[in-house]
Amino acid sequence: MSARAGANYAQSATLAFTAASNNFELAIAVAIAVFGIGSGQAFAAVIGPLVEVPALIGLVNVALWIRRRYFAQPMVA
Repeated sequence: MSARAGANYAQSATLAFTAASNNFELAIAVAIAVFGIGSGQAFAAVIGPLVEVPALIGLVNVALWIRRRYFAQPMVA
């Protein structure tokens, strides 16, 4: 959709990752403040970033595939 709107690959990828990112640091702080340091909710909030990193690596591969598929022209730095 961003290619049709005239955005280049760098703008599209940056916007997509920014829009899709989660604020796990904020989630950890809120879970600890609301439920306490020893709660299951706080534990789950801490584990979240450990799941997020491999997911983001996968999304980077998707973004690179999209660059080849929809942004065939070379990127200008």
